[in-house]
Amino acid sequence: GFLVRIFSFRGFSMGLSEDRKRQFIEENRAEYGERYPLLRFADPDRLAAATAEREQLLAELNGLGAVCGYGGTKLDCRRLSPGCVECGAGAWSCLFISGKCNRDCFYCPTSQDEIGLPTTNTLSFRRPRDYVAYLERFGFKGMSISGGEPLLTPGRTLAFIAAARAHFGKGLHIWLYTNGTLLDREILRRLREAGLDEIRFDIGAADYALKKVALAAEIIPCVTVEIPAIPEEFELMKEKLTEMRAVGVSHLNLHQLRLTPHNFDKLIRRDYTYLHGEKVTVLESELTALRLIRHGLEQGIDLPVNYCSFVYKNRFQKAAARRRNAPFVKKGFEDLTESGYLRTLTLFGDTALIAAQSERFRQAGAAAELWSFGGTKERLSVNASLLPLVEWGNFRLLVGYGEAAQMAAVSYRHPFVEVKLTPTQKLVIEKRKVCRDMELSTEAAAAFLAVLGKESPLPEDDYWEEIRRYEGLAQGPQEYF
Repeated sequence: GFLVRIFSFRGFSMGLSEDRKRQFIEENRAEYGERYPLLRFADPDRLAAATAEREQLLAELNGLGAVCGYGGTKLDCRRLSPGCVECGAGAWSCLFISGKCNRDCFYCPTSQDEIGLPTTNTLSFRRPRDYVAYLERFGFKGMSISGGEPLLTPGRTLAFIAAARAHFGKGLHIWLYTNGTLLDREILRRLREAGLDEIRFDIGAADYALKKVALAAEIIPCVTVEIPAIPEEFELMKEKLTEMRAVGVSHLNLHQLRLTPHNFDKLIRRDYTYLHGEKVTVLESELTALRLIRHGLEQGIDLPVNYCSFVYKNRFQKAAARRRNAPFVKKGFEDLTESGYLRTLTLFGDTALIAAQSERFRQAGAAAELWSFGGTKERLSVNASLLPLVEWGNFRLLVGYGEAAQMAAVSYRHPFVEVKLTPTQKLVIEKRKVCRDMELSTEAAAAFLAVLGKESPLPEDDYWEEIRRYEGLAQGPQEYF
């Protein structure tokens, strides 16, 4: 038989090119249109000072024993909540049980004013059994119930939790997000009986009161507080760390504030500095989160604090979704990259030489699905495992990337497959090209092949920036610009 080698790509740490930064800035400008000039972005001096402060904080946290994981995007990672562990493993599904909330937090990224149907990744589920089938088909190990406020529809929330627990037993970690305002002992008891493992409170929606949190700690096995890191609440949160530990909180998760069209009007009333990027984020929020982790460690407060940065969500959660969807549309001649994209390597050359190369594969015993003629006898797409068999002096190399995207219905713009979950529920996975095919020069092709063969790292210059983006996950925290 033919030995199939597995190739992987190393994460990269090089900063964004100036062209890429300009692209992000223009995308940010387009998202907010005429309101964009109202945003106060950091000037060069502020950026330099903030970058230096973050480096100092990270160094201090390292000295205090904090562990920075997931490519340098999340810390402290020593004692993550069980739900966060499943998220980090790419095995988490979040079901938005309804879209309505009974609070109006200034930082909320969505409108949350309609109940709607339970939804995840554009898919809606009328029946719990259909969602359970979805969890099983995609191999999830963690499930969360979010909203809106899930306890505005308690019957629906309990039904979905109970159905998942009955089907998976202890093989699924189930948690729920709530502002806590509708909780009482009876609801907590029913949640626990239905199978809830963990409950997460946004105490910012309840003026940072911990009464309901303490009540939950008596009944639910794991209690987590999950809130944005709000700069003006830094001193209050320093006091709350000890109080949370005292009432039974197991974990504190801090998020980075992010600007959205929904919360725009509320956030610009506050004295925040904004950062460009794939989405606009708040500079002071990240620094506040790091300062709080440092305070807890310096004071010896036994409450694990986890900073969940925007770049963690953007890199790792999206990559996990691409990897889950890819097997449904991946062809044998394609490879799955570390960041979850489908790579296509295509040999381009004389038809006789292409035919001779395909015959070489056959004679070597390579499985037929590992190569394919791309609609023309001048092109041969090949799996990376076949590269050692290629007569490279005869061909040019094209590299292309695509992604597998989950949808509720067919768009008819891309190749797709239908995935049937139950007799009444199905979904669609489309395969989309994410960039043009890139022809590599002879020298560049040799460098790329060496990387795929783990013989050398990819050169760190702007020429390779697009390939780096689709091959590996960027390392390190968000670049300030």
